[in-house]
Amino acid sequence: MTLHLSIFLWLPAAAGVLGLLSRSDKLARALAVLGALGSLGYAITAVVDYDRDTGGLQYVTDRTWISELGIHYKLGLDGLNLFLILLTAVLFLAAILWSMRTPIERERHYWLHLGIGQTAVLGALMAQDLALFVAFFDLMLIPFFFLTIGWSTAENKTGAVLKLVIYTLVGSLLMLVAAIGIAVLTKDASGNDLTFVLSDLTATTLPEGSQDWIFLCFAAAFLVKMPAFPFHGWMPDGYKAMPLPVLAVFSGVLSKVAAYGFLRIVCPTLPDAAVEFQTLMLIIGLLSIVYGSAVAFTTTNARLILGYSSLAQLGFILLGVFALNPQGAQGAILQSVNHGLVVAPAFFLVALAAERARGSEDIRDMGGLAFKAPIIAVLFLIVALANLAIPGSSNFVGEFFILLGVFNAKVAIAAIAFTGVALASVYSLRLFIRVMHNRTGAETEGREISVRDGLVLVPLVLAIIALAFYPQLALQKGEKDITGAVATAFEKSDPEQFAKETGGSAEPAAAQAVTPGAGAGQAIDPATGAPAGGQAVQIDPQTGLPIDPNTGQPIQIDPDQLPAEAQEVTP
Repeated sequence: MTLHLSIFLWLPAAAGVLGLLSRSDKLARALAVLGALGSLGYAITAVVDYDRDTGGLQYVTDRTWISELGIHYKLGLDGLNLFLILLTAVLFLAAILWSMRTPIERERHYWLHLGIGQTAVLGALMAQDLALFVAFFDLMLIPFFFLTIGWSTAENKTGAVLKLVIYTLVGSLLMLVAAIGIAVLTKDASGNDLTFVLSDLTATTLPEGSQDWIFLCFAAAFLVKMPAFPFHGWMPDGYKAMPLPVLAVFSGVLSKVAAYGFLRIVCPTLPDAAVEFQTLMLIIGLLSIVYGSAVAFTTTNARLILGYSSLAQLGFILLGVFALNPQGAQGAILQSVNHGLVVAPAFFLVALAAERARGSEDIRDMGGLAFKAPIIAVLFLIVALANLAIPGSSNFVGEFFILLGVFNAKVAIAAIAFTGVALASVYSLRLFIRVMHNRTGAETEGREISVRDGLVLVPLVLAIIALAFYPQLALQKGEKDITGAVATAFEKSDPEQFAKETGGSAEPAAAQAVTPGAGAGQAIDPATGAPAGGQAVQIDPQTGLPIDPNTGQPIQIDPDQLPAEAQEVTP
């Protein structure tokens, strides 16, 4: 099947522009829904049609954009971004439908910004050119800036947005410097023309010193956007200022683009630096888990409970990425999808609880809804149990893969990270109990969920349940490409484990050169036992030496001509 990714990419923004030009709020609303539905249809079709056996980039669009700079308009889908794109389509549609619950001022502009925001996220996920990725990554912030400034009711919205812009702008500038640096250095190292295409950048290994500073620039940009501790200074005010539907997609999707960037860009192009800073990144992930969990079960603002729990969950995702092995990377992608599916309905449920507590988002003003609104309570319970990664949920599978990967990489860090699982149960159950049970708040109303709200929430909760029953769908579709993204870093960080899992050899090249059955200086193919050239070798039964196929005589190996480390294994 042929999928035109450009249509998929630009459909939401085009719907927003047409809605703005229509001069009709009702038509603009309908166009926004149709654009989001079209994107969801494209995403579902891509997931169903994607050939996991072939793997690699599929449905590729590749056009030269700025030839002088080697920048391409290159889009593609693979196992690394496939389900993140589906998640984006699902959550933006849910946010649009949820926004329609109440009247919106300047409605046509609101739908325009949401459409541009969705296109920017999709573009960052689909981009296979580094310059294109940077452009979409920076574009993501602009519509959310206007959505917060224009439609937030928070008193401190200006200060909150200013702080968000300063943090992310610094990170974006560092990423731009890193992108230019990696392209120029790759050109110098390879002798080829300047290019930003990711496959071309990955094909050339840069010197370790160059990799280090480029890695730190990318890491700063991604850690701010996630956010991770201690780069989260913008998060408390930003989360309190954003309109709830906007916050649902910001927390559910935009933060995952940063984690995805580590796997798409950093690990394949900067493998030596990824290994060099592995322990540092794991410690940052660990601190995010502990700090986020501790604050989540001490604060009383429901938004911030979800915000700091997201900080902790993103810490787990960071651990998975920098386990630098297939198990951790698969867990990171799966957990990114899991968290997005959980946090969006959690924010919507907090909105329902706040409406029944006279607009207060303080959990001390809530309570007692379980008997008055049992459907809301059931939906909230499913979301809370998924958030704490109860066995049987897809979140449990994601965290299991992450912890398994970290255990194989750094046992001590894995042991401490296990406490994050226990801490998640504390803040998740505390939020559920204080909102749904406990004493009834003085101003609490007992109203059940409406059909309109149920049409948004119930499908999201059903998606959580469906993924819990069959997480293999995401794991199997993405296995080959996710494994490939960390393969080079995995081999450099743990060559013995890499050899065990891939069937490759972790022996030094000099030792391979004198393996019995090979000629001098000729390596053995581990899959066939033949020399790397592919021709089978005959062994002389008397000397044990390989026979030269041209002369029929044993090949004499002079130990003095071999490297010192290889002489010990000379036949």
